[in-house]
Amino acid sequence: MIAASEPSWIVPFTGLSPRQFRKLITALRREGADPVRKGRPWGLQLEDRVLLVAAYWRTNLTLRQLAPLFGISKSAADRIIGHLGPLLALRPRKPFRKDAVLIVDGTLVPTRDHTVAEQSKNYRYSTNHQVVIDADSRLVVVVGRPVPGNRADCKAWEESGVKAAVGRTMTIADGGYPGTGLVMPHRRQNGEELPDWKHAHNKSHKQVRARIEHTFARMKTWKILRDCRLKGEGVHHAMSGIAHLHNLAIAG
Repeated sequence: MIAASEPSWIVPFTGLSPRQFRKLITALRREGADPVRKGRPWGLQLEDRVLLVAAYWRTNLTLRQLAPLFGISKSAADRIIGHLGPLLALRPRKPFRKDAVLIVDGTLVPTRDHTVAEQSKNYRYSTNHQVVIDADSRLVVVVGRPVPGNRADCKAWEESGVKAAVGRTMTIADGGYPGTGLVMPHRRQNGEELPDWKHAHNKSHKQVRARIEHTFARMKTWKILRDCRLKGEGVHHAMSGIAHLHNLAIAG
């Protein structure tokens, strides 16, 4: 049986140290994630319920496979994920520093719920998730609402709510955001070669922007982001929750 009382289960399923995991549980309790319920109580303690949600996101096992590992029924596991998923989501960020530099990019998450997904350039039904990180700390600061995977990044930037969340803070992006006012690489005009200073700027821009690609690589180790079976808001809660756990692991 998997249980949070055994520290060896915490690191592989949450990416957190036991100390970081305890801090997360304390914060969740403070925010009212474990209220006294009328009727039948939860079959698992809060620590084990959080571990179950993290294990589901990390392994992408079906609930029929995962529930017996925690000694509960499939329906109970489904209720736990539906309850705790939103509570683990990344919290809205306070106003950014005046000198802050952010990086934005979109990533596709294959999603089986066709009411929120569309066929995209990876030939699968996917959702487009706009993610913003702080260039200095590399922490995720904004996760936009998912939009259909056939949306271009320049449109998803506004439709996902990320544009409103970022405001006027300086934000770096790749060449897929024309007309948005974001800081993008220089492009050749009328076939003319770029001057040396623009080449140097593009090189520096690329090196900084690579940080968000590294963030996506770490987040995609959570297998649910490779084939999400959750419906409705589930894919958004998973993406935002994984971003939250990613931040906790980096911040220590």
